[in-house]
Amino acid sequence: MADKPRRLVVAITGATGAVYGVRLLQQLAATPGVETHLVVTDAAALTLHQEMGMQRRDVEALAHVVHKNRDIGASIASGSFQSDGMIVAPCSMKTLAAVAHGLSDNLVARAADVVLKERRRLVLMVRETPFNLAHLRNMTAVTEMGGIVFPPLPSFYHKPASIEEMVDHTVGRVIDLFGLEHGLAPRWGGMKASTDAE
Repeated sequence: MADKPRRLVVAITGATGAVYGVRLLQQLAATPGVETHLVVTDAAALTLHQEMGMQRRDVEALAHVVHKNRDIGASIASGSFQSDGMIVAPCSMKTLAAVAHGLSDNLVARAADVVLKERRRLVLMVRETPFNLAHLRNMTAVTEMGGIVFPPLPSFYHKPASIEEMVDHTVGRVIDLFGLEHGLAPRWGGMKASTDAE
């Protein structure tokens, strides 16, 4: 049992921010004892090409196991498939709505539904702005079901010098939610004293 890998399901949907899913997979691939199961939607494949110049196969090569979004009979569609949880990075508003309303009409939505019903950790890196009322209500519904809504908002206290550093900080925060070690970004060390303080 000590050698049993920690399984994480990763989904990449068509929202902007494909870099979050790619960077997450890269980090998890470099983390010993982690097995990733990946689903890339058709819309995500378009976004990956548009934003990063990557083909679907390039991203799928970063995962241990790849599933097709139309394969509703895949292993990750069953509660008997044991995992530590699922991350949707990024998560489109369509996928958020499907999860919020239990519409398991594709593998991403079904796998997320399984994670929720089995009381495992579901993290949705939702990407949209501004939010309309439907978005907000869907985020509330997912939160009430035990999911974690995690918009990939950059922080600046660590003084990032590049987009890559901002992405790494956010991805590191997501990985923290699963108790995995990483060195993607510095930890908060407390507020520095201001020279204007009396």
